Amino acid sequence: MAKTKALLTPISDTMPVVVDVPGREPSGALWVSRFPGSREVADCDSPFKDGLSAFIAAMVAAGAKVRISATYRPAERAYLMHWAWKIWKGLADPQKVPAKSGVHIKWDHTDSAGHYDKKKSVDAAAAMVNGYDISDLGVAPALESQHTLRLAVDMSISWSGALTIQDKAGQSIVIKSAPSSGMNKDLHAVGASYGVIKYNARGTDKPHWSSNGK
Repeated sequence: MAKTKALLTPISDTMPVVVDVPGREPSGALWVSRFPGSREVADCDSPFKDGLSAFIAAMVAAGAKVRISATYRPAERAYLMHWAWKIWKGLADPQKVPAKSGVHIKWDHTDSAGHYDKKKSVDAAAAMVNGYDISDLGVAPALESQHTLRLAVDMSISWSGALTIQDKAGQSIVIKSAPSSGMNKDLHAVGASYGVIKYNARGTDKPHWSSNGK
């Protein structure tokens, strides 16, 4: 007797059925609080930590406002941020995201019939992007980065008027150029004197500084 091949769906139904893996939890905003990172300079490693602390102190003393949003980022959190952003941008298929040990997330959502639901999947990723506050990034958060190595910081910086700031050598630098933010190239030079390098790799990552600019 010839063997017949079992089908998950009737021949007339062209929609694939997603076979779930027990123990996985659907993606969405609830994941944002998992694997928390840090906003503390103290959680960075030296010598970057020491230079960052001194650079921030110099900016504050000069009258700038500095708000840190992230320093150390666990690899699991980096994974969640990376793939949520790529799914939201349409750069990754929720059904094909590689798994990560210890992160039991289900990126591909289904409808009531068990069929893959792209809109639900993308909407859930978008909720994560908003929760992580990374919607303005021009590049996906890296899976492995200076954040996971405790050698990076994301911070917003602003001031009004001219900024007179001391570099690491103690020299006073007057910054009159625009913009009055962390994207100011004269401020980048001051940061570099402390070993805090503005992001200079592919894409746009406005708040990111690190030990090597990546």
